[in-house]
Amino acid sequence: MKKSLLLLYILLCAGITFAQETTKSLDEVIIKEKKKAARERAEFMRHAQSVEALSEADLNRNNPAFVEQTVGTMTGVQVDKRTQLGGQRIVIRGYGNDQKFNNWGIKAYYNGVPITTADGITIMDDIDFGLVNNIEVIKGPAATMYGGGVGGVARFYLRPSETKGVSLSEKLIVGSYGLFQSNTRLDVVNDSSAMFLSYGHLQSDGYRPRGNSLKNYLTYFGEFKLNKKQTVTAYFSHNYSHEGVTGQISYADYYAGIDNGNPAYTKKNARNNIQATRFALTNRYAFSSKLSNSTSIFYSNQDFKRVAAGADESSMNPNFGLRSVFNLKSNIGVNAFNELDLGTEIQQSRSLISNYRFLGTDDANPLKVQDISKGSYFKYVTNQNSFFIHNRTTIKSLNLALILGLSANQLNYNRTDLLAPLGLVTGYNKDLSFGKSFATSINPHVALQKMIKNHIINLSYSEGYNAPTATTAFITTVNKTNDDLLPEKARMWDLGFQGLLLNNRLDYKLSLFSIDITNKLTQLSGVIPTGGTYTYWANTGNQNNKGLELSLGYILTPNQGKGFIQKIEPFFNLSSYNFKYSDFKTKFGNDVVDYSQKQVVGVPPTKYTLGLDITTNIAFYWNNTLNYLGDVYTDFANKNSVKGFTLLNSKIGYKYAGKKVDLDVFVAGNNLTNQINYTFLFLGNNINDTDPGSGYPANVTTDVNPGPSKANYFGGMSIKYKF
Repeated sequence: MKKSLLLLYILLCAGITFAQETTKSLDEVIIKEKKKAARERAEFMRHAQSVEALSEADLNRNNPAFVEQTVGTMTGVQVDKRTQLGGQRIVIRGYGNDQKFNNWGIKAYYNGVPITTADGITIMDDIDFGLVNNIEVIKGPAATMYGGGVGGVARFYLRPSETKGVSLSEKLIVGSYGLFQSNTRLDVVNDSSAMFLSYGHLQSDGYRPRGNSLKNYLTYFGEFKLNKKQTVTAYFSHNYSHEGVTGQISYADYYAGIDNGNPAYTKKNARNNIQATRFALTNRYAFSSKLSNSTSIFYSNQDFKRVAAGADESSMNPNFGLRSVFNLKSNIGVNAFNELDLGTEIQQSRSLISNYRFLGTDDANPLKVQDISKGSYFKYVTNQNSFFIHNRTTIKSLNLALILGLSANQLNYNRTDLLAPLGLVTGYNKDLSFGKSFATSINPHVALQKMIKNHIINLSYSEGYNAPTATTAFITTVNKTNDDLLPEKARMWDLGFQGLLLNNRLDYKLSLFSIDITNKLTQLSGVIPTGGTYTYWANTGNQNNKGLELSLGYILTPNQGKGFIQKIEPFFNLSSYNFKYSDFKTKFGNDVVDYSQKQVVGVPPTKYTLGLDITTNIAFYWNNTLNYLGDVYTDFANKNSVKGFTLLNSKIGYKYAGKKVDLDVFVAGNNLTNQINYTFLFLGNNINDTDPGSGYPANVTTDVNPGPSKANYFGGMSIKYKF
């Protein structure tokens, strides 16, 4: 590892010898670096609620594969992960961490088509984040244009090269814990089309015992301008992901910096393996200068093998659908302009899932399972439909806009128990098939937006909903459909300010918001009359999320950018929250506990990021990031507080752009101050987890997945040759 970093350092220094310095005016530098702020302003105006964005430069301030290090710098956004490079949960304004493992309650899109399935589950283990060019996060309920999702929407975009001709790129990264990454990419761009073909490989031994990762990505993306009116884009990927699952450890071990893993997972060779195929075809057609349509058809399937401490599960998860949006622009007299979006999103998921429970009492045969009558084999069919209208009317003379939106969202699912046919399985005297349909949810969005020179003021009200998934709507242990479950409903007020100051050098964003969530869905435990307990989901009450989010960025150009230092860019992102439960009660047997006014689990009251980027006129750059995550409670009673932590990351590199060759050589380090930190916590009623064979005493629970507690490094080179 030290030899690899030394080699990279030598290459970094040697780069100066062949650099051909390109002179850029100060204005060019400022305009280029304000693209991020400009993108955020454009999306802020379009959606009329708070939006965060990361540009390609932002994503490459760290290793893009470490998505928690990049996306987690945004205000209002937190990224958990259960394995080294998988099991991610994107938590937006305190929402998205309710289920034990899955990301639920937010929606994610990849080039405009859903990653989130019709059932509302988002799994991103197979996504090649190294190809992503920019990320946008709409914070809070965004059902008007994106269907369900109380937390918000995360959108990932990739694009081909903008440089005409043929180019070949190669990127190599090596690092701590046996990290090796490579990406080979071919771009072909001409006047009527732009496309790329990419193959990526990633492997790592992992920072935890048996926490290894192996990923292979094959991706094609093409954009074709058929004529002045029509453009077609095509996306295809076939990816493999393996993530070793080390399991949770105790808090005592966590704070002591001890991570020997969880033997219950070791014995089962616990892992998540995904073979995934994704396809999307989008047609954009302009009927006229005022009327256009964008229609996407998409398909994905994740062939998922999940082995945990307690079960062996295999599933096929095809998901397909259509998203179509008509856009109509029109003038209203000479002083007003109107833009109308009318669209639909239709999805169906068809999953086939088998789950067999480990016996857990035979260490000589740890993979021995209980007989099939104790397992399950289900077929799920889930349909989600959304129809929406979004209208923006702008009064030009007043720089004032009124935004009105409305969506109708519907979800239904059916489960078929494939073990139920009489006589098929001895001792299986039940049928766990069921169906459920939720009433159509109507969700409005209203906003008033005012522009004052380079400043935007936006006041909005929006609603969203989050329906229970098929797996939460049935109580398997007692063989009963959970008919009492209602979808969660969120209502948000958001007052946002965004603009530029000090001759456009200082960009700022400020948001004050309040989100009221009713019919909060929570996993509870029940008592079986004949003995034992079981888990089920219920609407336990309400939650109120109030907060302030502030982002500041500045560009400093010493000596008009003509000296050694071209620019210095400090930035600061702050999230300050007061998230509380209200009328929130749980029940165990006959015991009812009221957790009203307790702090929401898993969300810190304070989270901030400090950054400092320095760029020189001899092509060297230095990026520094300090991320702070405050203390959090893991239990509803607020008795177990997990200490916050601060991570310091830094990257230094040399970047050269020439007529034939582009080069980027870099070295970087994360957690440079050796801080104990976590990446995933069990929360709410999922706490106090124990597994047979864990090696821990019976009264010791295992609820925390630690992050790397020592400084870790990576370095690499990216080279692009233009033919």
